[in-house]
Order: sequence, then structure tokens, then C-alpha cells
Amino acid sequence: MSDPPVTFKKTKAKRAQRARDLEADPTSEPAADTGEDSPSVLATKLKNKLKTRTKPQSRLSFGGPEEEGDVEEFKIKKSKLSKRVTHVSSHIPAAPYAPTISTPSSGGPTYSAAYLSELKAATPSARPVLPEDESISYDADVSMSEVDTFVASSSISSIVDLTMEEKETIIPSTSSIEAVKQKREHMRKTGVSEDFISLSITKRESQGPHPMSRLMREEDEIGEAEDEFAEYTSAQERIALGKKSRKLEAKKKREEMNELIVDAEEEDEETIEWEQAQLRRGGHAFEELEPKAQKAIYKAAAVPQPTPIPTLGPAIARLTQSLSNLTSSHAQHTTSMASLGEEQTQLETREKEMRDMIAKAEEKRSWFVAFREWVESVATFLDEKFPLLQELEDEQLSLLQERYDMVNQRRQADDEDDLSLFLGTLPTPPAQQDQTDDLGRVVPQTSPTVARKERISAREARRIYRRAKGVHSQEEEGYSTDATLPPSDAADYALAVEKLLGKANEIVSDVEAKDFLDPRLGLGKWFDDWRSKFGDIYTSAFGGLGMVGAWEFWTRLEILEWNPMETTRTLDTFTWYQSLHDYSRPGREEDDMESEAELGPDGDLVSAMISTAVIPRICKILEKGGLDPYSAKDVRRLIDLCEEIEVSVPKEHLKFELLLKSAFITFQTAVTSSQTTVTKYLQLNQPRFDPEAIPARRRFLSRRYKLMDNILRWRKYAGEMYGLGQLVTTLVADVMLPVAESGWEVGGEDSMRKVLQVRPPELVPVALRARLNIR
Repeated sequence: MSDPPVTFKKTKAKRAQRARDLEADPTSEPAADTGEDSPSVLATKLKNKLKTRTKPQSRLSFGGPEEEGDVEEFKIKKSKLSKRVTHVSSHIPAAPYAPTISTPSSGGPTYSAAYLSELKAATPSARPVLPEDESISYDADVSMSEVDTFVASSSISSIVDLTMEEKETIIPSTSSIEAVKQKREHMRKTGVSEDFISLSITKRESQGPHPMSRLMREEDEIGEAEDEFAEYTSAQERIALGKKSRKLEAKKKREEMNELIVDAEEEDEETIEWEQAQLRRGGHAFEELEPKAQKAIYKAAAVPQPTPIPTLGPAIARLTQSLSNLTSSHAQHTTSMASLGEEQTQLETREKEMRDMIAKAEEKRSWFVAFREWVESVATFLDEKFPLLQELEDEQLSLLQERYDMVNQRRQADDEDDLSLFLGTLPTPPAQQDQTDDLGRVVPQTSPTVARKERISAREARRIYRRAKGVHSQEEEGYSTDATLPPSDAADYALAVEKLLGKANEIVSDVEAKDFLDPRLGLGKWFDDWRSKFGDIYTSAFGGLGMVGAWEFWTRLEILEWNPMETTRTLDTFTWYQSLHDYSRPGREEDDMESEAELGPDGDLVSAMISTAVIPRICKILEKGGLDPYSAKDVRRLIDLCEEIEVSVPKEHLKFELLLKSAFITFQTAVTSSQTTVTKYLQLNQPRFDPEAIPARRRFLSRRYKLMDNILRWRKYAGEMYGLGQLVTTLVADVMLPVAESGWEVGGEDSMRKVLQVRPPELVPVALRARLNIR
């Protein structure tokens, strides 16, 4: 615990000393109140005034003028030892030379006059004598302001005896006063002395706080000791105005308070010993206020009660019980360890499985990311190349259509020429406007008779040419449908087909990646990896059909030059056919090429490609003139092609039915065209005698007979699909029979009996049976 602080009161020391001096000398009488004060009294007044001016004041003042005379109190903390010293000193007997100090109720000691006189007389040192200085004297003529200035600029101790000890008053003489005046006048003029302050306005450097002032304060010369005692006077403290500075100030005060508390609680043994030693040297008896701790009295330990010696039976029982407990605990621990071992094994197995699953999942993810990127590149490639391929396919169909139109127009002209020979010539159409060619020239128009003669001559020339080459030399006249082009047109057609193939090669001429040139290296590789690594996903996503859809471009590009009616090349000779056939049978080994392996999960992808790309292409070729219904060779090739397709695609398949329908449309168009032409001439029916009428009728009926034979041959393969039997009946009843009746005796009857021999009985028209008397 900290000691209570001792309070010191700052009072005016000189006045108190003066009062004590007066109390010590009761015989002295107060000075008479004269009209003029003595020099000592004047010096005392000047000194008091100077103290009033030079009294250091605190930088912070929170009171008014009434606070100037208040007593300032400073509290100093005392240690416990100092308190004890104070307490003991009150019990120490007084010295022989000192009177007894009486302590009034106010708490402070009271010094009597006798004690003060004895103390003053026993003091060994004497007060210093005031030096005599003629330069320092009192000038009665000087005003109070000049005296104040002089006192402030000179040493106070040299003018006034601060001890206020009464001495003999020295009155200066008139000569000394005059000398002082002369000296002051000389210093005023010369300005040599620093103690002199001129009243004139002069420029002077000052080191004080007021450089422009001509007066010098006492504190400027000797200082206020603010720096020395700043710690106790709070001279360097500043008022905290800001929020942050106030916080720092409060924190600083708290730290100082804590330090003071810690210092007050600390007890330094060395300091205590030093204080005690000082008290002993001063002759003061030091009493221990706190009793010393008594030494502990030794007490012997209590003797414990005797313990009985254990017997063997209970010890064995306890050991047996402990052993059984350890055995059961060991068994439990062993069982727990075994179960934990099994659990650890299961966890390790599960961890391994999970790691394998994670590795597979990561492999699967990375593979599908790469596969997706590759598929996107293939899609970009197909988006760019597929339109070019479609343009070439349309160009090929236009070439076939143009060739068919040329052959059909020539055959139509031959039929009209033959009909006009034995049924009469059709009326000449009204004159049309002149036709011009590409250069704007008028194309001359020839008469129908002249044009007919030219066509007959050209036909005879072609027939002689074919007989010379040995083609159809044994066939009767008219049986040959004359489906070949003239040499010039045939050469142009061959050149156009060659240019078409060149354009087809240019489609992939800018491609350098092998997996885009050969689908086996790209599509086949990626989809085969997909099927082998992730078979379940491949099967559920119908990966094989997806591959067929992407492979369709290369398949159509390969069959672009293929016309099934002009060549005997089969489907299994194409690269795409063999590649898809091998892909559909993944278990097939390269060494065993003869044995047929089982199909994979995709089935036969060849059939999917045929139904997706090949059959639609064949249907367009048939409809655009690729199939000549009068050509037995084309019909035989068509039947062979359908039988080949039927191996992969059944007849009941929708795409196969579309193929049969395209062939039926071709035959139907030919029959309808013949019926339209014959109807026009039968309505005219103006026969005339012409030696060429009988051969012309025979040629016309031979061409119709050939058309009927091709339809019956196709019907034999396709069956009664889309009404092929009715189409044959229409051809015989509406086209052949009316023409034959126009020359029944000159060859018509023979032609009909020939028709009757090849037709099935159910397809013989009723009119023909009646005409031939057949029941």
C-alpha cells in the first residue's frame, strides 16, 4: 500500500522570515511612520514589487485574478519508512540546545521565540556581507519606473540583502551620488554597458521572447527554471484539442498513474536498509512496527498405525482376478484389432476402387473433351464441303436428264414418223415466230415432210453402223430402241462426266490431314476407341449410327461417278462398303478373313449406309433418266442392283420401297407417253397407201412389245407392287391392240399372238381374247 502524501505549502518565504525575525526580537520596535521611507524600506518594497512581477505563473490558468494570492499545494508521496521516521521522530528526545516543539491541534510544529534565538546563535556560518559598490546606490531623484528598470537589469542579490538581516544604514554622500549620475550619463551617451537600457529608439538585437522590446526581464537573464523543473511545474504540457490527441493524452495519464501505483507498491530492500542506516547515523532509534515472524517449532511426525501383514490367500485371489480381467481385456482388444484390421482392409480396397473410379472418370472426361473437339472440327469440315458435294450431285443429275431427254425425243420422233405412215399425218401447227440462236440469227424452219425424211435417213445410217459392228445383227427391225447417242453428243457427254470427276477431286484437294482424307483413320479410329473404352455409353448413344451419318459425305463423294445403269460395278467394291463391313464385326481377326465374324452391338452398318445414302441416290438417278424403260440391259442391271441391296436391306424396308416406286414411275411415264401419242393418231385415223406403212407398223409394235417385256421382267422381281400388272394391261389394250387392228391382216395379228405368248394369262385383256377367239 502506498503511503499518504505529505503536503508542502508554498508561501512567501521573505515575509515569513521577516515575521520570524520580528518575533525573535521582541524588543525591537516598529519603525516610525515618517514622511519619507528609509533606503532599506524602499529596497524592500522594490524587492516585493520585483517578486510580484517576476513570479512564475503557470502557462495554464483556469481561474480569475482572485486566484493569484492563493497558496499552491504540491502533494508528494511518502514511503512507509518515511512515515515510520515521522512517527519515531515525534518520540525522540529534543537536543540539549533545542527547546521542546509543541504540536498544536492543527498538526504543524510551533517554534517559540526562545528556540529560534538559540538556533540562530548556534548557527556556525555567517551571512555574507554585502559588497560595497559605489556604482550601485540609490538615486533619490530617479523615478519609480527608472528604479524598476534598473533593478530588473541588475543583480538583485547585489542590491538587496535577501536575508533581510538588519545592518547599519549607509547614506551615500553627495559626491558619490554625483559620480553615479555622471557615470550613468556617460553610459547613456556611449551605450557601452550592458546594464544600461537606453530610452531612445535604437535598433538592438534581443534574445528574449520579444525581440522588438527595449526592456529586459529578469527571467530573460536568469531564466524561470521552466526547463529544469518542467517535470514538476507542467511547463511543457499542452492542451489536447483534437479527438486523437485527447485519446493519446488520456492514455498517457493512465500509463503514468499505473507507473506511480507500481512504484508505490514496490519495496526495495536496499533502499529500506539505506534509510535505516541513515536513521541510525542520525541517532534516531528505529522501532519495528511490524512484529517479526516467530520461528516454527519443530514437531515430530506422528507414527503411523501398524499395518497387518497380508496373507497368501487374498493375494492369490486378487492376482487371479487381475489375471482374468487382463485375459478378457486382451481377448476384447484382440477382437477389436481383428475387426479394425478387416475394416482397414475394406477401407483400403474401397479407397483403391475409388481411386480407380476417379482415374477412369478423369480419363473418360479428358477423352470425351478431345472427342468433342474433334467432332466439332469434323462438323466444321462437313459444313464447308457438303454444299460443294450437293452441287456436283445436282450437276450429274442434270447431265443424265439431258441425255435422257435427247434419247426420248428421238424415240418420240420415230414413233410419230411410223404412225404417220399408216394412220395419216397430223395437221401442221400454225406458223410460229422465227426462232433465233445464241448469236441472234434466225433459225430456218424445215417442213415436217423434209424433217421426217432426214430422220429416217439418219436412223438407217445408225442401223447400218451397228450391224457393221456386230451389234444386234440378228434382231428384227424396230426391236432395237436406239438408245445410243450420236458420236458428237456421246463425246460431249463423256467430256462433261470427266469434268465432273475433276471437280469431285477438287473438293478435298486443299485437305492435308489424313484423318479427313480417309475416314478410316479419323472416324473409324475415334468411334472404335469409343466403343472399346466406353461400350455402354456408345451403345446407349447409338454411336454406330452417328458414325454412319458422319461417313455419309465420303460415301456420296465416292459414288458420285457411279451410274448403276451404265456400269457393272457392285457395291462391295467400294471402299466405304468394306470399311463399314469390317467395323461392324470387331471380333474378326485379320488372319481369318474367310470366316464370317459375329456382328457387334451396332449391327450391320453397311445396311444403314445403304438405306441412308445409297438408295436415295439411286432413286434420284432413276427418276432423272438414268433408267431407260426400253432398254433390257438397264432393266437387268436394275434387278441385279436390287438383289444386291436386298442382302443388306429387306424389301419391307421403307427405303427399299422407295427404290421400287422410282422404277415403277419410270415405266409408268413411258406407257403414258405412248398412250398419249397413239391416241392423237387414232383420232385422226386417215390411213393412206404407202409401201412403208407395213414396216412402220411392225417397228412401232416391236418397240411396245419390248417395253411390255421389260415391265413383265421387272414385275417378276418386284411383284404386283404399285399396280405393275395393270400397267401392262393398259399398254396392250390401249396402245398395241388398236395399232395392230389397223393392219390386222398385214402383221397385226402375228404381233398380238406373240404378245399373248409372253403375257401371263391373268394379264391378257378381254378385248384381245375376243379378237383372237380365246376363251
